Amino acid sequence: MRPRVLVTGACGPAGKAIAAQLKARGIPVLGTDIRELPDGAGFTVLPVPHATDAERVSALRRLVSQEGINLVIPTVSEELPQLAAFRAAFGADVRVMIGDPGPVALAHDKLFTAWQLHAAGVPVPRFGVPSDFADADAAMAALGGPVVVTPRASRGGRGVTVVDGGTEMDWQRLPDSHIVQEFIPGNEYRPMVFGTPAHNGAAPFVVVVAKVGPADRILGNAVTTRRAEAGEAIDVGNVAMAAVRALGLTGPVEVDVRRRADGTPVVLTVNARFGSNSGLAPELLDAVLASFILPSFNPASFRHCMGPFADAMG
Repeated sequence: MRPRVLVTGACGPAGKAIAAQLKARGIPVLGTDIRELPDGAGFTVLPVPHATDAERVSALRRLVSQEGINLVIPTVSEELPQLAAFRAAFGADVRVMIGDPGPVALAHDKLFTAWQLHAAGVPVPRFGVPSDFADADAAMAALGGPVVVTPRASRGGRGVTVVDGGTEMDWQRLPDSHIVQEFIPGNEYRPMVFGTPAHNGAAPFVVVVAKVGPADRILGNAVTTRRAEAGEAIDVGNVAMAAVRALGLTGPVEVDVRRRADGTPVVLTVNARFGSNSGLAPELLDAVLASFILPSFNPASFRHCMGPFADAMG
């Protein structure tokens, strides 16, 4: 079956990256977003309600039916729990590229992610919620230095505050819908994982992307990104894979990893979707398309692309 693909969030970095790869492969693609895509994109983007709107899934379902879509690739973080919960409503002939509802919900909430990963022995920053600490000084003392305060459900750098000795903050007004984490100062990576052992019984794989020339060491914005060299970050790939397994996610999954000052990689966040750097790991989309066309597809066939990462993940 030839895929006809709907990409949500087509105006965002992750959506644009996937749409460009689909176009390059000659695959029909329709985009959705809450805003118009500038001219010259080369594909149609239709407006839909905001990702948190109760009518979002219904609107997407109608588009899928009207346009003959058989593969949905979501890229908007806020919509993932709804799409995971209602993916069966799209019909037996439509595949929504999202994990199971429980794991997706865990990954959507940074506190539950941290609890799950910590319990599984996956390294994460030391953490708590604001009410765990009397004030900012107590949080910094307990967590060993500057701390990051961020909404438990957010993406990118939205709502992130780094608290150090000179930060003014009314700690008592901070709700427990935020998480407080130890600030990790080292190099940042975005490993991208496809599949888990539960996915068609196949071996998963991971591609590690390194952030280069950070413009903002706090939020992790970077001047550019690059694919990690062979053997450069096997430990990062290992910890990303361990996080995906601990949460029970099926790929594609993007993981945010930083190194402590001693070089130890720790998992900051887990996103149950393609990320903005997927163009550096085209085998992830290849694996998605192959598994769509061939249900018995084994993503281990792509392990030749991985070099030493393949051996580390096996």
